[in-house]
Amino acid sequence: MTTADAAGPPGWLRRIADAAGGAWAAQPGRWSAPDDTARESAVLLLFGETDGRPDVLLIERAAGLRSHAGQAAFPGGGAEPDDGGPVGTALRECAEETGVDPAGVEVIATLPPLWISVSNYSVTPVLAWWREPCEVRVADPDEVASVHRVPVAELTDPAHRLQLRYPSGQSGPAFRADGLLIWGFTAGVLSTLFDAAGIAEPWDRTLVEPLPSGPALRREGRGGS
Repeated sequence: MTTADAAGPPGWLRRIADAAGGAWAAQPGRWSAPDDTARESAVLLLFGETDGRPDVLLIERAAGLRSHAGQAAFPGGGAEPDDGGPVGTALRECAEETGVDPAGVEVIATLPPLWISVSNYSVTPVLAWWREPCEVRVADPDEVASVHRVPVAELTDPAHRLQLRYPSGQSGPAFRADGLLIWGFTAGVLSTLFDAAGIAEPWDRTLVEPLPSGPALRREGRGGS
């Protein structure tokens, strides 16, 4: 992990950043090492504050996408030759998807890449502080259905936490917050960071629900029923 020498981020975010490297190192094998054939990509873990309340920027991916359609996700995507590395990829993709101005974003750390086997992406999470927030919107409707600043307090509320059982029989952490069902890669990263930083509240890990499928998953992802 690389970390910037910045004085700006608040204490709660520094706590997350300080814990991030150890979170990955302490869980060997939880995420497989990226495959050599995987496409390089990056996501932006953009934390900010609204009226003094910590939040994180998430998108709901468009329902028509070939992979991860309808899922809640961090802004991000595949690397381009001119990006200059994962930070450039994450900032460019976030701007293209949500209208975030990169000039108001302070990168704190880049985390080791993680492999998403179902789409064969090697994903580098880029942790950042939203130093100068701006209005966000669906900037690319072909890629994004909605944009959300999700309060961290909602994500750590035990009433909003559960586990989802996948068709493979495995299960993973999930959140219900701001009208989104957050699961898979995104929920795994958030859950790991919150646990490592000591900001997660005790929750009922025996609460396991089957992963919704098809239209049911998309409806729940949009906050419907």
